[in-house]
Amino acid sequence: MFHKEGNTSILIAFVVTCILMSAVWLAAIPIWLQTTLSVVIVLFLFIILQFFRNPKRITPLNDHAVISPVDGKVVVIEKVQENEFFKGERIMISVFMSPINVHVTRYPISGTIAYSKHHPGKYLVAWHPKASEENERTTVVVNHKNGAQVLYRQIAGALAKRIMNYAQENEQVVQGSDSGFIKFGSRVDVYLPADTKIEVTLNQVVQGGVSTLATI
Repeated sequence: MFHKEGNTSILIAFVVTCILMSAVWLAAIPIWLQTTLSVVIVLFLFIILQFFRNPKRITPLNDHAVISPVDGKVVVIEKVQENEFFKGERIMISVFMSPINVHVTRYPISGTIAYSKHHPGKYLVAWHPKASEENERTTVVVNHKNGAQVLYRQIAGALAKRIMNYAQENEQVVQGSDSGFIKFGSRVDVYLPADTKIEVTLNQVVQGGVSTLATI
């Protein structure tokens, strides 16, 4: 299954692949070179298909769990000052996504969208300390029925030039459903109440829509 954000890119990739393969096999070059170039072209198509894959995930709905919005590795767990929405101290968990990860973003909890905003900005590498505040990003806050508020932030990186955010304010959303897509590697920060119980450790690999980051 492929994500809808990849429809145009996949179509273009197939057309380019067909054109290049035809050119290679019609060219007057040695068979070994034709074979080598064909393998490279097919590999290119495979990478595009892998990038836009959207595997079906079964989210174990849990009112007390905050699940990871994305696939990747936990690179930061620390208390920080969140100044855009909460204007106070929160626990931040950052998940870094490499180009080979699934790039679908999913809602970490069920609830009502209280805030959704896109911010234009720079394209510093995703792990840069200033990336969370200076890079292009989207900020979404979900109000849980138990009163807890969870903020997650999609952050562009040096390669990620396009962030798709589907969250609309006042919309009811379900934990684990698609909330956006980030093209190429980047990171997502999740901001949690200060009394949240963290369920992951640094460098742990997590799966979007499945792995529990914390308990509220």
